[in-house]
Amino acid sequence: MDSTRNPKDLLFIGGGGIISHASVARAVALGHRVTVLNRGLDSTRPVPGDVERLVADAADPAAVAAAIGDREFDAVAQFRAFSPEHVRQDVARFAGRTGQYVFISSASAYQTPPARLPVTESTPLRNPFWQYSRDKIACEDLLVREHRDNGFPVTIVRPSHTYDRTLLPTTGGWTDVARMRAGKPVVVHGDGASLWTLTHTEDFAVGFVGLLGNPLAVGDTFQVMGTHAPTWDQIYTWLGRAAGVENPELVHVASETIARVLPGEGPGLLGDKTHSMVFDCAKLRALVPEFATTITYDDAAFEQLAWYDAHPEAQRADPVLDAAFDRLVAHARAL
Repeated sequence: MDSTRNPKDLLFIGGGGIISHASVARAVALGHRVTVLNRGLDSTRPVPGDVERLVADAADPAAVAAAIGDREFDAVAQFRAFSPEHVRQDVARFAGRTGQYVFISSASAYQTPPARLPVTESTPLRNPFWQYSRDKIACEDLLVREHRDNGFPVTIVRPSHTYDRTLLPTTGGWTDVARMRAGKPVVVHGDGASLWTLTHTEDFAVGFVGLLGNPLAVGDTFQVMGTHAPTWDQIYTWLGRAAGVENPELVHVASETIARVLPGEGPGLLGDKTHSMVFDCAKLRALVPEFATTITYDDAAFEQLAWYDAHPEAQRADPVLDAAFDRLVAHARAL
C-alpha cells in the first residue's frame, strides 16, 4: 500500500532519541502528518522541518495535557513511558482520541535467560535481574488488560538493541575506544561467543512506521529488530577496526565478576547482554514485508567512529570505568 495515499496524523512522544528519530524522519518521508512532543533539547538529532513541535516534558502530565489540548490522532507512539503509572495516565488521556496507542516496550522483558531460541512474541516475560525490564512488563500487563476489558487500541512493540551513529554498543562505550587506541586491552563479558542482535535505527524505522495506523496491528505485540546477530568478540573487533586498531586485545571476564566490580552495569549485563538473543520477526514481516536488515555493524562501526572523530566533545572516556577495567584485566590474567 502506498502510505502517501493514506496519510495519518501521528503523534510521537519522544521523537528525538536513538530509537525514535529515524522513525520520525521515515514517517515524514512517507507523507504522514507528524507531531512530536518532547522537551525540545536534543540538537544531536534534529527533527525534520515538516514536523510540528510540541514542547513539554513527557513525565509531566499537566504539561503534556496543556500541550496536546483536545487534539486527536490516528496513532500515538509512546517512547517515553517507563512505569505503569505513566501508562495509566496515557490510557486516560488518549482513550477515545486515538485509533492506536503504540507502547515501546523492550526485548529485555523476555525470559532471561531464554529457554529456547529464537525468541518470539510468545516467549514468556520474566527478567529477575533488571528493574527496568520488570517495569516494562508491568506496563504491558496494564495495557493488555485495558485492551481486553475496555477496547483500548494498544499495539506493543519490543525492540532489541537499536543503535545510531552515536550509541556505541560495548560496555565501556568511548572508554573502550580510548583503551583500544592507547594499546590497552578491553574487557568483553563472558567468553565473547554469545550472539547479540544489533539493529540500526534506520532499519527499525521501516518496521515500526509500517505498523502505525495499521488496524491489523491493534491489540497485538510485535518484535522489531533485524537478523544481524554477531558475537560480542566480533562487535568489539569491528569497533576496534573502525577505530584504526586492527586486532584489539580482548580479555574475557565473567559477567558476574563485571557486575560485582561495576554494579551499575550489572542489571543491564546480567538481565540482557549476557545471553545469546536472536529473534524471529515473521509476525512483523507479515504486516510490513519491506522490513529487512540493510545495515550491519561491521559497516556501521565506521559510521560511528567517523561521527565521534568529527565530534571530539563527545569523546568522553570515564576514568573510573577505565580503572575498573584495569582491575578486571588484572583479575582475569591472574586466574
